Amino acid sequence: MELRHLRYFIAVAEELHFGRAALQLGISQPPLSQQIQALEDELGARLFERTNRRVVLSEVGRLFLPEARAVLAQLDKAVDVARRAQRGEVGELKVGFTSSAPFTSTIPRAIQAFRLACPAVHLDLCELSSRGVAEAVAEGRLQVGMLRPLEAMPAGLQALELFAEALVAVLPAGHPLAGRAAGIDLSELAGEAFVFFPRSFGTGLYDQLLDLARAAGFTPRIVQEASEAMTLIGLVATGLGVTVLPASFSRMRIDGVVCRTLRDAGASTAVWLVRRRGEASPLVQRFAELLEGEARQAQALRTTAVDAHRRT
Repeated sequence: MELRHLRYFIAVAEELHFGRAALQLGISQPPLSQQIQALEDELGARLFERTNRRVVLSEVGRLFLPEARAVLAQLDKAVDVARRAQRGEVGELKVGFTSSAPFTSTIPRAIQAFRLACPAVHLDLCELSSRGVAEAVAEGRLQVGMLRPLEAMPAGLQALELFAEALVAVLPAGHPLAGRAAGIDLSELAGEAFVFFPRSFGTGLYDQLLDLARAAGFTPRIVQEASEAMTLIGLVATGLGVTVLPASFSRMRIDGVVCRTLRDAGASTAVWLVRRRGEASPLVQRFAELLEGEARQAQALRTTAVDAHRRT
């Protein structure tokens, strides 16, 4: 039995006329009659009662009709699922991100756009450190990740820079430099105690802070380490020290701290999109395209705003 036998049977059952059914199917009547006869032989039962004047469904045919329709409907559903999966519209996508990702405007917009474009896709979002995201993608536990630059990227991954953002100094609200709205130089913090991520955390921010401080003529005195940015901000609020974080954290309003942009050359950090080399998943490709599109749009808006500011 082939699927065409079911289609031929349904056409005849709906038309109750071999000539009209053959016309609908785009074939001649004799082959249609032969295929219906072959189907009846396969089933060992008559599906139609035929006379010179009319064709009617037999009792077997009447019961067989909804089952045949269900088979073809399920086939159509399977084909639709396969095609939508190829377009990246169904399935599950496991995405890793760092704690700062939700505070950027680009990534939440991209996730929202993906949900609107692919409502049937289940997004499994997992927050990890940048190193944790990279390792999970490399090991196949995640399909795609968004992270800060690392000192060493696991083998087998490819990274694309989505955007860069400024670094800011996070200061206690009562700090003498807290009122400097135009930004500060890192050298002005040379005598401060710092709270920061441990070097073992794997983010490139640690070495970047050391490089920026070295260029500013000092070595930062780190008095306390913490693995979470929110913990560092809380430590700053207690007056334990100052820290340096991506500007996206300045979107938060936390009592007791202020953020001031660093004016030093190179005081910026990137966000990378990482996936395994050769990743063929249409879902990953769809998500990456949306994320890259949002990043390009955000960059264009920033450029336009800067140009407008310069003209004024």
